[in-house]
Amino acid sequence: MNRTRRYTVRTLAVTALLTFATVSPAAAVSSSTYEKQVITRTNHFRVDHDRVKVKAQSCVDRWAEGQARWMAKHGKLEHRKGRLQQVLDDCKLTGVSENIAYGYGSGNKTVNAWMKSSGHRRNILATKMRYIGVGAVKDDDGVWWVAQVFGTRK
Repeated sequence: MNRTRRYTVRTLAVTALLTFATVSPAAAVSSSTYEKQVITRTNHFRVDHDRVKVKAQSCVDRWAEGQARWMAKHGKLEHRKGRLQQVLDDCKLTGVSENIAYGYGSGNKTVNAWMKSSGHRRNILATKMRYIGVGAVKDDDGVWWVAQVFGTRK
């Protein structure tokens, strides 16, 4: 092989490797990783705004998981009527709120988008909230559907 051809082959190989390395991690994000990113990023913003960190709680997490699964299955981004009252009752809470989203490739991007919306930001920074549950589900087209549920007890 002559010098020019070797250089071209090496350049193509490096380009292919960089393209694969850039695309691969985003495609390989698991639900668990996505959900952990949402919790970590949420707590980052809470601490930056002098709020206590929220802790993962199994009851609100079940509700968040269920909401994310429902949205992915039905292809609808919506808060379902009466659901938050059910979360209050089932989890024995005195306060609850919910953020939902779809289409973001990571939990960090989702929380960043929520922080740019006044209502979502208010939920993330609510001083009384102490618990969090997160559901992240990919639909058949590879689109992420996400629900974040907060709860508190007085």
